[in-house]
Amino acid sequence: MRNIFQPLTVKTIHRRTALKALAGTAAFGAVLPWAQTASSAELKGRIKQSVCLWCYNGYMKKNNMDLDAFAAYSAQLGLKSIELVGPDQWPTLKKHGLICAMTPSHGINKGLNRIENHEECLASIRKSIDDCADAGFPNAITFSGNREGMDDEEGLKNCVIGLKKVAGYAEKKKVTVCLEFLNSINHKDYMADTTAWNVKLVQQVGSPRVKVLYDIYHAGMMKEDPLKDIQQHADCWGHYHTGGVPGRNEIDGTQTLDYPVLMKAIVDSGYQAYVGQEFIPKNEDALKSLADAVAICDV
Repeated sequence: MRNIFQPLTVKTIHRRTALKALAGTAAFGAVLPWAQTASSAELKGRIKQSVCLWCYNGYMKKNNMDLDAFAAYSAQLGLKSIELVGPDQWPTLKKHGLICAMTPSHGINKGLNRIENHEECLASIRKSIDDCADAGFPNAITFSGNREGMDDEEGLKNCVIGLKKVAGYAEKKKVTVCLEFLNSINHKDYMADTTAWNVKLVQQVGSPRVKVLYDIYHAGMMKEDPLKDIQQHADCWGHYHTGGVPGRNEIDGTQTLDYPVLMKAIVDSGYQAYVGQEFIPKNEDALKSLADAVAICDV
C-alpha cells in the first residue's frame, strides 16, 4: 500500500459543557468526566459522519455513561448516526435526531460463502432489511464468512448466488446490503479480504442495492491502496469505516494514512452516504478522540 501520510493540521474541536444537551438523560446529575466533553461544532457536513458504538463500550462502562448520554454527545458533535445497534436501541437514537447507518445481521465467521449457510444468513439479512425499511434507515451488513480451506473463487460464486437471492427484496425495500471488507490478519481466515475480490462481488451481483462496506483500516492492513480504491472503485462501496493503520486506534498523525486526503477523495467521488468512525480509542479521554476524528474527517 502506498504511504499517503502527510503531517496533519488538525482543527481541534473546542469542547464545551454539554449540560443543556445532556439534561434529562438517565446518567445526568452526576459529576462525570464525559459530562463536560460534548461540543457544538460548525461542520462543513460534506461527509455525513457516524460512529460505531462498540468502540466506546469500555469507556462508557468505566464512566457510567449510558446510550442516551452517548447519543446526546454524538449529536452535539454533529454526528448523524450510531452504527451496529439493534432496533431495541433505535428509539434512543431517534430521540437525539440520529439514525443507525449500518444495521447488524448475522455473524462474521459463518457467512454467505457456503451454500449451507444461505438459509440462516439470508433470513437474518431479510429481517434487517425489514427493520431498516420500517425505520427509514439505509443499510444492512453481511459477511463472506471464513475460508476454512475453500477456494476464493468458489466462495465468491456462492456469495454472489446468495446475494442475488436477496437483491430484489433489498431493491424493493430501498435498503442496501453491504458485505464488509475485513482483513484476514485480525479476522483470521476471513474470505472477503482483498479489493479485487470485493469489486468482483459487486460487479457479478449487479444490483444497486448490493455493495461493499469498504473499511479503510482493514484495507490498509491488507496492503491495499485506499486512496486508489476510493478513486477507482467508488461505485462498489456502499459505506465506509475508519481506523488508524496500524493498531486501529486514533486516525491522527500517529498513524500512516492521511484521512483528510481520503475524505476529500470520497467527497470528490460523489459519495453522499455515511462514513462510520470505527477506530478503538487509545487515549484515556475517548470522547476527545472522537471529537478530534470528526474534525479530521470534516473536509
